[in-house]
Amino acid sequence: MNQHKVVTFGEVMMRLSPPGHAMFSQANHLDMVFGGGEANVAIALAYMGLNASHVTRFPDNLLGKAATQFLKHNWVDTSSIVFGDDMIGLYFLEKGAVHRPSQIVYVRKNSAFAKITAESIDWEKALEGASWFHWTGITPAVSIGAMESVHKAIETANNKGITVSVDVHSRKNMWDYGKAAKEVMPHLIDRCDIVFGGAHDFHELFDIELCGEKDDQFQEASIELMKMVPRIKKIFDKERESVSASHNRISGRMWNGKEFFKTEKLDVTHIVDRIGTGDAYAAGVIYGLLHYQDDFDALNFGNCTCALKHTVEGDANMVSAEMVKDLMSGDTSGKIRR
Repeated sequence: MNQHKVVTFGEVMMRLSPPGHAMFSQANHLDMVFGGGEANVAIALAYMGLNASHVTRFPDNLLGKAATQFLKHNWVDTSSIVFGDDMIGLYFLEKGAVHRPSQIVYVRKNSAFAKITAESIDWEKALEGASWFHWTGITPAVSIGAMESVHKAIETANNKGITVSVDVHSRKNMWDYGKAAKEVMPHLIDRCDIVFGGAHDFHELFDIELCGEKDDQFQEASIELMKMVPRIKKIFDKERESVSASHNRISGRMWNGKEFFKTEKLDVTHIVDRIGTGDAYAAGVIYGLLHYQDDFDALNFGNCTCALKHTVEGDANMVSAEMVKDLMSGDTSGKIRR
């Protein structure tokens, strides 16, 4: 294992899908796997050799145990997971193909994770020895308790001098406990060091005006965000060109406070599973920042990690750092290794 320890926090759901690219109306059985944004990051980092730990709350039953075992099976430390209640969050995925888009239905209200409280987790213990803490905008949207838990985790990480990263992407329809993302997220983001998000996210959360083309929008919005939140050191975003549900082009961009970087586009011509690609991008960038001195190399590592996730079934990326480095070097052949 690598000496770096990364801790992630968020809900893990059970994913149920018709086999292959079948539609629900065609299916007579469903494939099951577990996934969740932050847990996907932890699994991806574990496969790349880092010491990854995920913190969450599972139901105290067979499903909670199965989800825990799934994380353990994928080399993620589960020692800070807590248990209670009896429902696990669910989501149903119908995978699209060519011109038919994928569709998702969530069933996660009143899950064990939604009932978490700020006192549920011993964050001093959970973050012991960590060099990085990662969360996403999905988690504080789940419930007041989840939002308060994120706040306590960030506060503890700040006190310990741990780098904090956030993927600000959220979903408006999740914020149903009397708070909107704009009321909560800025107060959490202002204590983070690394941000994943785009110009439109910053416009919605911080009222930052947008102008120019996409790259200019991102750069100008990032400059304004860093003025508003001086703690932020680097901002990352990915750009996706959807030719079809089966064919995308992926590139990454970043602003480090002084320079703008953008990778070349990677052509993903036969998508196996698009779910979790943003999480793979975040994991790749985190790995890159921990291992490369050059910001562009870290960005490129993240973009290549994201591209490779499109070839992996399930929510989480399961490729090695060596495989990512091969793609970074220009090897797109996919030749059999013997």
